Amino acid sequence: MREFMQYVRNAFYGATGWSEDNSYKDLNVTARELIDFPLPRGIRLSLSSLATPHFATSYQLCNVGVVDGSISYLHSSVPLAAVPAQSDKIPLGALMRSYRGLHQLGSRGGTPWSWETGPQIGTIPQVPAVADMGQVPNKDKSSLLYGRLYLPQSLLEAMVIKRFSPALQVQISAVSEQSLRNGGTMLSVVQYDRGKYGVEGLYSTDGGLLGLRGLYNFGGDASVAVMGSQNGTGSPESTEKERIYGRFSAGGEMYYGTLNKSGGMSLGARFATLPTHKGTPLTATLTINPLMGNINTTYAVLAKDFLAMATRMEFNAYSYESDWAVGLELWSNRRPAGFLLGAEPSLDLESDQPELPSKKERSFQAKMEWRLDDPEPEPEPVKIAEKPTEGKEEYLGVFKARLSSNLDLGLVWEGRAKSLIFSLGTGVDLQRLGEPFRSLGLEVQYSS
Repeated sequence: MREFMQYVRNAFYGATGWSEDNSYKDLNVTARELIDFPLPRGIRLSLSSLATPHFATSYQLCNVGVVDGSISYLHSSVPLAAVPAQSDKIPLGALMRSYRGLHQLGSRGGTPWSWETGPQIGTIPQVPAVADMGQVPNKDKSSLLYGRLYLPQSLLEAMVIKRFSPALQVQISAVSEQSLRNGGTMLSVVQYDRGKYGVEGLYSTDGGLLGLRGLYNFGGDASVAVMGSQNGTGSPESTEKERIYGRFSAGGEMYYGTLNKSGGMSLGARFATLPTHKGTPLTATLTINPLMGNINTTYAVLAKDFLAMATRMEFNAYSYESDWAVGLELWSNRRPAGFLLGAEPSLDLESDQPELPSKKERSFQAKMEWRLDDPEPEPEPVKIAEKPTEGKEEYLGVFKARLSSNLDLGLVWEGRAKSLIFSLGTGVDLQRLGEPFRSLGLEVQYSS
């Protein structure tokens, strides 16, 4: 379950038209969120508020053996007045849905994506900040400031996001704590996104790390965009005929530590279906680390609108060690008790629907005379009253599960109870059936 501040930060990206699809670090984010979702530990309570269209606050209290907490503040230069901030109105898909599909390349900088319609097939929607992008003043020069103070550790976390142009963005993250070397660390990332390709340069004070990563798209809508620019106003029939409803992406990263004189690199590729694909949405990735010999493959599929599954296989060519993991999320319109007991979901519309007229049986007199009854006037069609569904969510919660080759089982149920959004989960070690439960936790969020 995503935190409220991450939800607001995604709203900022949606309001300014920034897409994270072209970032190499998010190449296999779909499988990672379906498999490596966090398990709640202990009891965690969060109170958040979007106090003004530009300012948000969040307070968190935790009890995991010891009592601690945090205070967070966020400021956005872009007004986020239209973002649903109340916990009873936030779409659950914005906080809980893991499957992340791609957006059309033309969506970047255009109409903002929407999470208001609930979970959608094959795409991870974004929260709209305004109804029209043209209403955002200086959206290409927007900025976001975020700070978080952890107590009683006195650990300070900060983030600054600054947009210089529609394609250029700088993000600076920093952590300050006495136990860290030099009292803290800072990471700077410069992002340049042209839609068809994206390049990122980074520098970290931890080890003097320098890095460069990039991602290039081809096939699908990327090829259509290039063909349209070359042929001018080409015929839509030929464009549709040659179009592939999937996008291929290939990229890599290189990094070097100036202090410890060590480096590394990795290469990766991805195929993902587009929102216009009418079949089953899927995402497949392959990443290779040639220096360490690691090979990682993932496959994620949205089998149904309410069911997403993912698998991951890792192999090391030098040591022949391998690892696998599977994960799934199952959305339900039942309460947790009904979901676990297998009860059928309640259909409120059944009691309100009038009985439809049935075909009248032939009369006894007509049967004796071997004939049909005289035709009767056709009854007026019965209008079935449609119950308004505005404001009613399609799903009430989601069940998430994962299993790894070490027989570590993770189970989480996330949903909404009245105005509270909760996450209840546990970790089970199937190799130690005498003491199987490794963790148990409950997280509760409330926002206004």
